[in-house]
Amino acid sequence: MWGTALRMQLKSQISSPYASSALRLGPIYIVIIITFIGSCLAEDSRLCFLKDNLVFGTMEMVGQGGEELEFCFERLVMGGDGRGGMDGGGVGVITEWKDVPMELLLRIVALVDDRTVIMASGVCSGWRDAICLGLTHLSLSWCKNNMNNLVLSLAPKFTKLQALTLRQDKPQLEDKAVEIIANYCHDLQDLDLSKSFKLSDSSLYALAHGCPNLTKLNISGCTAFSDAALAHLTSFCRRLKILNLCGCGKAASNRALQAIGRNCSQLQSLNLGWCEDVSDAGVMSLAYGCPDLRALDLCGCVHITDESVIALANRCLHLRSLGLYFCQNITDKAMYSLAQSRVKNKHEMWESMKSRYSEEGLMNLNISQCTALTPPAVQAVCDSFPALHTCPGRHSLIISGCLSLTSVHCACGVQAHRTASQLSHPAH
Repeated sequence: MWGTALRMQLKSQISSPYASSALRLGPIYIVIIITFIGSCLAEDSRLCFLKDNLVFGTMEMVGQGGEELEFCFERLVMGGDGRGGMDGGGVGVITEWKDVPMELLLRIVALVDDRTVIMASGVCSGWRDAICLGLTHLSLSWCKNNMNNLVLSLAPKFTKLQALTLRQDKPQLEDKAVEIIANYCHDLQDLDLSKSFKLSDSSLYALAHGCPNLTKLNISGCTAFSDAALAHLTSFCRRLKILNLCGCGKAASNRALQAIGRNCSQLQSLNLGWCEDVSDAGVMSLAYGCPDLRALDLCGCVHITDESVIALANRCLHLRSLGLYFCQNITDKAMYSLAQSRVKNKHEMWESMKSRYSEEGLMNLNISQCTALTPPAVQAVCDSFPALHTCPGRHSLIISGCLSLTSVHCACGVQAHRTASQLSHPAH
């Protein structure tokens, strides 16, 4: 689907003699303009490809039939001198790519994919300047072979980026590319570097100093990062709200988690999946330093015990999702602490908040392979949090691998069981 990965921001300071009229014109006009421009000017294969992509993306959004588009196009040509004049004088003559109004260009490129936008930025200096000013979200995950060089080329131009996705199937990015991003993209808030196996600590140090406004960072699978570099990053990027460290075994140590607890008080989501060096000391630092934590994934953190869960239950009152997969040191004590935290929070709620009470608390809990747990303790958690479900199609309490917990049911699951029993054994 064209344009799903791209959002464009129209800058109020951009002015044009066509501004007032172009922004009021419907999508069909955009199709006509770009088709006509392409027909007049796109003589080489690159520009033809660009034109086709722009037209296809716009037509997909408009949903107009081919005959209507052709009719409008003929009117456009006949209404002028064959070079782009409009019947009625609404828009001036467009004879070159650079004549397209900036606002109209930004509306057009907002409908196509990121690859086409990059091509459009190379058509002429006017298009480049307009796109570089308006582009705030970009994904290069489609680039399978030459992402590193592409980043080196684009980062100095797209300095207004706020979100950049560089997810890779195979490692391409090198430290130099991340350093270029840090040097030019100071407004960056959302960065995805997942599976960047080639990156070293130099990248994190560069981001710490060049991108202090980061609120979302995904470095999952970046196995070369150290805990010292991650701790340094958190001391500068104090606005982090979402952090994915899944598989970062070296970086996600107790030392790093203690730094996160000190520096990132706004953190809401943290993925520590398969960070096997994490223990209670690190998780407790998070619980005390990040009270607004909403989602925490500790799957495969085999060293944590009940103490971690108790700290989270007592300190992170907004916790909605907790992953404890394969945390086999977790016992009933942890489950009862979660259930009791619900009761404690209920007494502290204002009267005006009671209507929202059913929406609060845990909504997802994964205790798969936590084989020490017993049905009464898990049932207590399920009873305390109405959003936890064991019924088909709504599984949010995940207990796979725990054969002893098959008797645990959510409220709607119990009701369904009663209904089925009544149907199979009707009263006489």
